[in-house]
Amino acid sequence: MKNLNADLKSGNFKQVYLLCGEEAYLKNQYKKRLREALVGMDDLMNFTAYTGKGIDVKQVIDQAETMPFFAPRRLIQIEDSGFFKNACPELAEYLPSMPQETYLVFVESEIDKRGKLYKAVKSCGRIAELGRQDERTLTTWILSQMKREGKNIRKDALGLFLEKTGDDMENIANELEKLLCYTAGRDSVEYTDVEEICTVTTENKIFDMIRAVAEKHQKQAMDLYYDLLSLKEPPMRILFLIARQFNQMLQLKDLRAQGYDGQTVASKAGLAPFIAKRSLAQAAKFDLPVLQQAVEDCVEMEQAVKSGRLQDRLAVEMLIVKYSGGE
Repeated sequence: MKNLNADLKSGNFKQVYLLCGEEAYLKNQYKKRLREALVGMDDLMNFTAYTGKGIDVKQVIDQAETMPFFAPRRLIQIEDSGFFKNACPELAEYLPSMPQETYLVFVESEIDKRGKLYKAVKSCGRIAELGRQDERTLTTWILSQMKREGKNIRKDALGLFLEKTGDDMENIANELEKLLCYTAGRDSVEYTDVEEICTVTTENKIFDMIRAVAEKHQKQAMDLYYDLLSLKEPPMRILFLIARQFNQMLQLKDLRAQGYDGQTVASKAGLAPFIAKRSLAQAAKFDLPVLQQAVEDCVEMEQAVKSGRLQDRLAVEMLIVKYSGGE
């Protein structure tokens, strides 16, 4: 990301960019910034966008060979193509000979670093892996947004805000906009403002539900589950998130048992430190064999639903009942 920012600041661009990673907000922001810098948002003659699987590679190459129309550059944007997951040798071989007036920006969710196209972009272009940001970076970003609006936020309110929103920047941006509108006319954001207006993410509701399970508060856990259902969350998505949370706790607990410190545990698990810290505290309430069994049970429940042996809603209820064990 540092090199990408340097390119945007200097105006010295690579011919090919690959924006990848799980932080969709950053990918969208840099996609727009590259387009603005290379051809401008209003130039439709020299900008072509391709999206989704099934893109005709020959058509992309033909477009790349077309000279720009009364402009110094032509930009081709390719998004979620799958070219970096499945082999695309034609593009990999083409990139080194692409006309110097043509620029390519790939925005991808799935990549294989062993693939020819990835290696070709790395050789002649720039790869920016835009992953989830750590708590310090998110805090700096939120405070800068607040300052731009002439507001400040109390430390306890900021902590609650991040607890509610998680580390997804798209969600943070949406919740921040709500918070700024709610506090219009005031220069300070208070704890009660965040409590009143900001929505807890589904992932955080799952976290609260698992916490209730760990503390053997069965009624509370079931109430949280029914709340999710009332919000039209599909039971299978809830099951997936429960499985992910148990698996995350298992991984973190195992890393901690190996003697790694909190920062290293977070890094190895690919989590923001404040999320890893919170999950480690929750994992401490479970024995390692229990977490291993919970992960296995989640897999079995998914198979039972998919084979028609269990109804999806009942499968999740059975998991909650088994691991909450009653008040």
